[in-house]
Formats: sequence, structure tokens, C-alpha cells
Amino acid sequence: MKYKISLLLLFVFALNSCQNENAKRLAENEKEAKKKEVIFNNINKGWVFIDEPINEVSEQKVKTWNEWREFLKELDDKPRKTIGAFQKKSTAIAKKAIALNENIPPEFNIPQIKSRISILITKVKMMDLFLHLDRIPDEKVTFLIGEINKELVSLERQMDKIVEKSKIPKEEGEADFLRMLDTTRAIPNTPAPLDKNLQVE
Repeated sequence: MKYKISLLLLFVFALNSCQNENAKRLAENEKEAKKKEVIFNNINKGWVFIDEPINEVSEQKVKTWNEWREFLKELDDKPRKTIGAFQKKSTAIAKKAIALNENIPPEFNIPQIKSRISILITKVKMMDLFLHLDRIPDEKVTFLIGEINKELVSLERQMDKIVEKSKIPKEEGEADFLRMLDTTRAIPNTPAPLDKNLQVE
């Protein structure tokens, strides 16, 4: 009889500890779900990109520069419902950002534009990386969205400056003068080799 009672007590104790473990697990899962919901809400609130051209020049480029148009279109489409949707969208945005290096219009294929595109790509890739971490740092993601917007504005303003500069008429002889200043076209400053036929007296 004592054996049955001790076995019954052991069974009750095991059942009770299992219920405690399940209660702990459920509480932890609920806590984790709330954290994920807060992260999702913060990212959802902060996911605001400048997806429209800010000046006439970048609006013109939307018509002719296919990669630029595709990039802005990708920014325009906001994901919904889950963190997974934001992760897919950030990956798509990163691919479109990398494509900006291809087929840059000739007037913009200069170091000032290329460096701004590189910075933009770096920030987009960082955002994508943070969104794919196990513990997503939502503050960093929203901060990077703001930084990406700043880089977009900087890039579009630089494009505008280039177009405005090109409209200024050049003075007579200015083109020749600028060519003379170009160090890549300069004649090397090396002494000419001595002619072997000349004899020194």
C-alpha cells in the first residue's frame, strides 16, 4: 500500500512539474511574441521612404534611367503584416540599389554621383542585414531608413547641380583651357633619351 501511495505522489509531483514547465514555456512564448509585435510596429511606423523624385531632374531620369525608376518603385511598395514581408522587401530594395551602378546616364557617370550611389547601396545593405538578424534592432533599422532618405536627397540634388551646370554657356576658349588643366592629358615630364649618334666633344 505504501508503495502505491508513494507512486501516486510521485506521479502527481511529475504531473505538477510538467504543468509548471508548460506554464513557463507559454509565458516565455507570449513574452517573445509581444517583443516581436513591438519590433514589427516600430519598423512599420518608421518604414517611410522618399519614393518620389524631389526635383525636376530626377523626375526626368525616372523616364529615361530604368534602374533609377525601378529603385524608386521598389521603395514605394510598403510591405504589410509580418516581419518576413519586411525582410523580403529589404532584400528586393538592396538588389535594385546595387543595379543603380549599371547603365548610369553619361552625364551622371562621374565620381560625385558614383560615390553617392555607393553610400546609398551601403546603407540599404546594412538595413537588409539588420532586418535578417535573429534579434532585429528596430531602432537601427528605422535610423537607417532616415539615412537612406538623406542619401536619396543628396543624390537627387547632385544630379540637379550637374544638369544646372551643364546649362551654363561656356565662354570662348573655356573648353580648351579646361582640357589643358586635365592632368591625364598632360605630356609626361621625363627627359628625352640621348641620341646615340650625337657625340659629345
